Amino acid sequence: MNKTLQTISVVGLICFLVLLSACKKSETTEISDILDFTDDTTAAAELVTQANADLNKIKIMYKKNEDQLEELKTAMSSQDVERVKKISDDLVYILNDGMRLGENAIEKIEKAEAMNINLDFKEYLRLKQESLRKQLDAFENRRQAARLLRDGFGANDPKLIERGKLEFKEKEEIFQKTMETAREISKKANELAKESSKK
Repeated sequence: MNKTLQTISVVGLICFLVLLSACKKSETTEISDILDFTDDTTAAAELVTQANADLNKIKIMYKKNEDQLEELKTAMSSQDVERVKKISDDLVYILNDGMRLGENAIEKIEKAEAMNINLDFKEYLRLKQESLRKQLDAFENRRQAARLLRDGFGANDPKLIERGKLEFKEKEEIFQKTMETAREISKKANELAKESSKK
Protein backbone atom coordinates (compact mmCIF):
# COMPACT_ATOMS: atom_id res chain seq x y z
CA MET A 1 0.00 0.00 0.00
CA ASN A 2 1.48 3.38 -1.00
CA LYS A 3 1.77 6.37 1.37
CA THR A 4 -1.31 8.12 -0.03
CA LEU A 5 -3.51 5.06 0.56
CA GLN A 6 -2.04 4.63 4.06
CA THR A 7 -2.86 8.29 4.89
CA ILE A 8 -6.41 7.89 3.55
CA SER A 9 -6.84 4.69 5.59
CA VAL A 10 -5.64 6.37 8.80
CA VAL A 11 -7.89 9.41 8.20
CA GLY A 12 -10.80 7.07 7.44
CA LEU A 13 -10.17 5.11 10.63
CA ILE A 14 -10.09 8.32 12.70
CA CYS A 15 -13.35 9.51 11.09
CA PHE A 16 -14.95 6.14 11.76
CA LEU A 17 -13.89 6.23 15.44
CA VAL A 18 -15.24 9.78 15.82
CA LEU A 19 -18.57 8.75 14.25
CA LEU A 20 -18.71 5.60 16.36
CA SER A 21 -18.14 7.52 19.58
CA ALA A 22 -20.70 10.12 18.45
CA CYS A 23 -23.32 7.41 17.95
CA LYS A 24 -22.78 6.17 21.50
CA LYS A 25 -23.47 9.62 22.96
CA SER A 26 -26.99 10.73 23.84
CA GLU A 27 -29.09 12.67 21.33
CA THR A 28 -28.82 15.81 23.46
CA THR A 29 -25.03 15.93 23.14
CA GLU A 30 -23.77 19.05 21.39
CA ILE A 31 -21.58 18.82 18.28
CA SER A 32 -18.69 20.48 20.12
CA ASP A 33 -18.80 17.61 22.62
CA ILE A 34 -18.68 15.01 19.83
CA LEU A 35 -15.70 16.61 18.09
CA ASP A 36 -13.61 17.07 21.24
CA PHE A 37 -10.81 14.55 21.46
CA THR A 38 -10.01 15.34 25.09
CA ASP A 39 -11.99 15.13 28.28
CA ASP A 40 -10.81 16.96 31.39
CA THR A 41 -13.08 15.14 33.86
CA THR A 42 -10.17 13.67 35.84
CA ALA A 43 -8.39 17.03 36.12
CA ALA A 44 -11.69 18.78 36.99
CA ALA A 45 -12.43 16.16 39.66
CA GLU A 46 -8.97 16.78 41.18
CA LEU A 47 -9.72 20.52 41.40
CA VAL A 48 -13.06 19.75 43.04
CA THR A 49 -11.26 17.49 45.55
CA GLN A 50 -8.91 20.38 46.38
CA ALA A 51 -11.88 22.76 46.71
CA ASN A 52 -13.56 20.25 49.05
CA ALA A 53 -10.43 20.23 51.23
CA ASP A 54 -10.80 24.03 51.59
CA LEU A 55 -14.50 23.61 52.34
CA ASN A 56 -13.79 21.02 55.04
CA LYS A 57 -11.47 23.51 56.75
CA ILE A 58 -14.29 26.07 56.56
CA LYS A 59 -16.72 23.59 58.16
CA ILE A 60 -14.35 23.19 61.12
CA MET A 61 -14.08 26.98 61.40
CA TYR A 62 -17.87 27.29 61.12
CA LYS A 63 -18.41 24.93 64.09
CA LYS A 64 -15.87 26.87 66.13
CA ASN A 65 -17.58 30.08 65.00
CA GLU A 66 -20.97 28.79 66.19
CA ASP A 67 -19.55 27.99 69.66
CA GLN A 68 -18.04 31.47 69.89
CA LEU A 69 -21.30 33.01 68.77
CA GLU A 70 -23.08 31.51 71.78
CA GLU A 71 -20.33 32.83 74.07
CA LEU A 72 -20.71 36.24 72.42
CA LYS A 73 -24.48 36.31 73.04
CA THR A 74 -23.90 35.39 76.70
CA ALA A 75 -21.25 38.12 77.07
CA MET A 76 -23.58 40.66 75.42
CA SER A 77 -26.48 39.87 77.77
CA SER A 78 -24.24 40.19 80.81
CA GLN A 79 -22.74 43.44 79.44
CA ASP A 80 -19.21 41.98 79.68
CA VAL A 81 -17.51 44.63 77.53
CA GLU A 82 -14.04 43.07 77.52
CA ARG A 83 -15.36 39.60 76.68
CA VAL A 84 -17.54 40.93 73.82
CA LYS A 85 -14.57 42.85 72.40
CA LYS A 86 -12.30 39.79 72.59
CA ILE A 87 -14.80 37.30 71.12
CA SER A 88 -15.98 39.61 68.34
CA ASP A 89 -12.37 40.43 67.42
CA ASP A 90 -11.56 36.68 67.27
CA LEU A 91 -14.65 36.13 65.11
CA VAL A 92 -13.56 38.79 62.63
CA TYR A 93 -10.19 37.03 62.14
CA ILE A 94 -11.75 33.55 61.89
CA LEU A 95 -14.28 34.82 59.34
CA ASN A 96 -11.53 36.56 57.33
CA ASP A 97 -9.64 33.25 57.12
CA GLY A 98 -12.82 31.39 56.16
CA MET A 99 -13.63 33.93 53.43
CA ARG A 100 -10.15 33.46 51.93
CA LEU A 101 -10.57 29.68 51.91
CA GLY A 102 -14.03 30.08 50.36
CA GLU A 103 -12.67 32.31 47.58
CA ASN A 104 -9.91 29.74 46.91
CA ALA A 105 -12.53 26.98 46.66
CA ILE A 106 -14.65 29.05 44.25
CA GLU A 107 -11.59 29.74 42.09
CA LYS A 108 -10.89 26.00 41.84
CA ILE A 109 -14.52 25.22 41.01
CA GLU A 110 -14.52 27.93 38.31
CA LYS A 111 -11.39 26.38 36.75
CA ALA A 112 -13.02 22.95 36.79
CA GLU A 113 -16.24 24.34 35.30
CA ALA A 114 -14.28 25.92 32.41
CA MET A 115 -12.77 22.55 31.45
CA ASN A 116 -14.01 20.14 28.81
CA ILE A 117 -16.40 18.12 30.97
CA ASN A 118 -19.85 16.54 30.84
CA LEU A 119 -22.72 19.08 30.76
CA ASP A 120 -24.30 17.61 33.92
CA PHE A 121 -20.97 17.96 35.74
CA LYS A 122 -20.76 21.60 34.55
CA GLU A 123 -24.25 22.31 35.88
CA TYR A 124 -23.43 20.58 39.18
CA LEU A 125 -20.33 22.78 39.55
CA ARG A 126 -22.31 25.91 38.65
CA LEU A 127 -24.87 25.16 41.36
CA LYS A 128 -22.15 24.34 43.93
CA GLN A 129 -20.38 27.59 43.08
CA GLU A 130 -23.65 29.55 43.45
CA SER A 131 -24.28 27.88 46.81
CA LEU A 132 -20.78 28.68 47.99
CA ARG A 133 -21.11 32.33 46.95
CA LYS A 134 -24.32 32.58 48.98
CA GLN A 135 -22.50 31.10 51.99
CA LEU A 136 -19.74 33.68 51.59
CA ASP A 137 -22.39 36.44 51.45
CA ALA A 138 -23.87 35.08 54.67
CA PHE A 139 -20.48 35.02 56.40
CA GLU A 140 -19.74 38.54 55.19
CA ASN A 141 -22.88 39.67 57.06
CA ARG A 142 -21.68 37.88 60.17
CA ARG A 143 -18.20 39.41 59.81
CA GLN A 144 -19.69 42.91 59.53
CA ALA A 145 -21.82 42.25 62.62
CA ALA A 146 -18.77 41.09 64.59
CA ARG A 147 -16.85 44.21 63.53
CA LEU A 148 -19.73 46.46 64.64
CA LEU A 149 -19.83 44.77 68.02
CA ARG A 150 -16.06 44.91 68.42
CA ASP A 151 -15.97 48.61 67.53
CA GLY A 152 -19.07 49.50 69.58
CA PHE A 153 -17.99 47.69 72.72
CA GLY A 154 -14.39 48.80 72.14
CA ALA A 155 -15.41 52.46 72.27
CA ASN A 156 -17.42 51.68 75.43
CA ASP A 157 -20.09 54.06 74.12
CA PRO A 158 -23.64 53.04 75.17
CA LYS A 159 -25.16 54.36 71.91
CA LEU A 160 -22.63 52.46 69.77
CA ILE A 161 -23.13 49.36 71.89
CA GLU A 162 -26.91 49.45 71.39
CA ARG A 163 -26.48 50.11 67.66
CA GLY A 164 -24.00 47.22 67.46
CA LYS A 165 -26.42 44.87 69.25
CA LEU A 166 -29.32 45.86 67.00
CA GLU A 167 -27.31 45.51 63.78
CA PHE A 168 -25.83 42.23 65.02
CA LYS A 169 -29.35 40.85 65.43
CA GLU A 170 -30.42 42.08 61.96
CA LYS A 171 -27.31 40.70 60.26
CA GLU A 172 -27.70 37.36 62.03
CA GLU A 173 -31.24 37.09 60.59
CA ILE A 174 -29.85 37.85 57.12
CA PHE A 175 -27.11 35.27 57.76
CA GLN A 176 -29.66 32.55 58.57
CA LYS A 177 -31.84 33.33 55.50
CA THR A 178 -28.86 33.45 53.15
CA MET A 179 -27.47 30.19 54.52
CA GLU A 180 -30.86 28.53 53.98
CA THR A 181 -30.85 29.69 50.34
CA ALA A 182 -27.30 28.31 49.96
CA ARG A 183 -28.42 24.94 51.40
CA GLU A 184 -31.34 24.78 48.94
CA ILE A 185 -29.04 25.42 45.97
CA SER A 186 -26.56 22.83 47.25
CA LYS A 187 -29.42 20.34 47.61
CA LYS A 188 -30.37 20.93 43.93
CA ALA A 189 -26.76 20.21 42.96
CA ASN A 190 -26.76 16.99 44.97
CA GLU A 191 -30.06 15.90 43.39
CA LEU A 192 -28.59 16.57 39.94
CA ALA A 193 -25.55 14.45 40.84
CA LYS A 194 -27.84 11.58 41.91
CA GLU A 195 -29.90 11.80 38.71
CA SER A 196 -26.76 11.92 36.56
CA SER A 197 -25.33 8.84 38.22
CA LYS A 198 -28.47 6.88 37.21
CA LYS A 199 -28.00 7.70 33.50
